[in-house]
Amino acid sequence: MTCSKNEASVSVAAGFLRRGKICILPTDTVYGFSGIAEWSGEQKFCTDEKIRSIKGRAEEKPLIQLICDPDEIAQYASCEIPPALKCKWPGALTVIVPVKAGIPFAKKCPSVAFRCPGDSWLRAVIRECGAPVYSTSVNRSGSPALGTLHEIEREFGAEVDLIVDGGSTSGSLPSTLVQLRDGGWTVLRQGAVSV
Repeated sequence: MTCSKNEASVSVAAGFLRRGKICILPTDTVYGFSGIAEWSGEQKFCTDEKIRSIKGRAEEKPLIQLICDPDEIAQYASCEIPPALKCKWPGALTVIVPVKAGIPFAKKCPSVAFRCPGDSWLRAVIRECGAPVYSTSVNRSGSPALGTLHEIEREFGAEVDLIVDGGSTSGSLPSTLVQLRDGGWTVLRQGAVSV
């Protein structure tokens, strides 16, 4: 199924995600494979595994998780996000942080990459889901990200449950990727946001 990015499609996309479906959603950078992230430890949908299978991505590479509000990070991270980084949210900055002890998800991933995207439509979808949403670029692993609806439908239309058309993202930069460690941070990938 394909629909356009508009006010009505917020509920459509959130509904698919809440049912464990895999969607391709426009972000403030590139299109992303998306699925609801399960923090309870139950993993009844296993959307991360489904996305990896479609993309052909290695198991050891974690997927970015999108949140709807910068302050939401406090529910998951065991450290404070430095103000110099947190002020870049909402925006195209991904921060890898250690996860709080005692959260079932932490057994699987002791560190998680989070982003609060700059796109208000996408934040509304995440808010309606009530949980973080996985996001990783739409491409076969090792190939360039696809940026047009035609390319995406041709390559992945039969493998996902919903595609939301947000226009072309060809030429867009990915998010900047930063890892927090020992009170400082390291830029792992310089992308759309300068830090």
